[in-house]
Amino acid sequence: MASVERGETTQTSTREHPDDERPFELPGEEGSAERPAEGRPPRRRREQAIGGRISDPQIQRWMIRAGAAAVLGLLFAIIFEIRIGLAVAVLTVVVDVVRRSRQHSSVEAWRKPSVAERRTERQLRGMEKAGYRTLHARAVPRDEEGVSDGQIDHLVIGPTGVYAVDSEKWDKRLPVRALSHRKLFLGPFNKKERLDEARWEADQASKLISGELGYEVPVQPSLAIYGPAISWKVLMVRDVDVYSGGRARNYLRRRPKILTAVDIERIYNAAERVLPPKYPDPDQE
Repeated sequence: MASVERGETTQTSTREHPDDERPFELPGEEGSAERPAEGRPPRRRREQAIGGRISDPQIQRWMIRAGAAAVLGLLFAIIFEIRIGLAVAVLTVVVDVVRRSRQHSSVEAWRKPSVAERRTERQLRGMEKAGYRTLHARAVPRDEEGVSDGQIDHLVIGPTGVYAVDSEKWDKRLPVRALSHRKLFLGPFNKKERLDEARWEADQASKLISGELGYEVPVQPSLAIYGPAISWKVLMVRDVDVYSGGRARNYLRRRPKILTAVDIERIYNAAERVLPPKYPDPDQE
C-alpha cells in the first residue's frame, strides 16, 4: 500500500479517528460527505484502501475459491447442465472452507479449550478419584526446537490403559456413517484424514513414552464426537475408537484393568516430560 503523504493540515489521520477505519465508503453511505483536501485526487484514498484489501491473505483465498468454483462450475455446466454446474461451484467453496478451517486453526483459538474439549475435560475430572490422570493439549512430535504440528487434546492414563482422546465438534445436522470399519463419513465428507491423524498422534506418543521408559507403552487413539447422533456405543474405524462424546467416561472404564497406581504415575511423569503443552501459557497456573 502506498504511504499516506504528511505535512498538510487538511490531511486527517486514521489513528486520530479510529471510527473511520473502513477502507472506503460507497456514495450514499454515512460519512461519504467527507471530501479530500483541495488539489488532491478524490479517489486516491479509496485506491490505496482497495489495494491493501486485495493484498490481504484472507481476501486472496476467497478470490482463489471463487475462481476455482467458477471454472469447475462452468466446466460441469457445459458437460452436463447449469444446475449441476451451480451445485459443483457451491460444493467447491464449501469443501475448501471446511478443509482450511481444519488445517489453519488459530493459535488463540487453541489457547482456550473448545466447547468439545471442555465437555470431555469435565468428564475426565470426575475420574481422578478412580485413578485416572490426564494431560491436556499435548504436542506431538517435537523437533529440535520443540515445535510440533500435532496435538493430542487429552492424553489419559488410567487403570485400563493409555488413551489419546481427541474431542471433535461436528455439524449435528449431518449423519455419521461407518463402512466396514475402514471408512467414516460425516454427511458427504470422508473423515479418513482425521482418523489417520489421530492414529499417527497416538503412535508418536507411544514411541516417545516407550523410549523414555525403556519398555513398550501402547496408546489407543480415539475420537469423542459431539453434535451429530452416533448409532453405536464404541466402534473401531481404521484402528481408532469412535464414539459419542458423552460416552467418554464409560469408554475409558469399560476395559479390563491392566495398570497399577505405580504404573500410572510412572507413565504420567514420562508423558509429561516428552509431550509438552502445545501452546504454553505463562499465565496458566
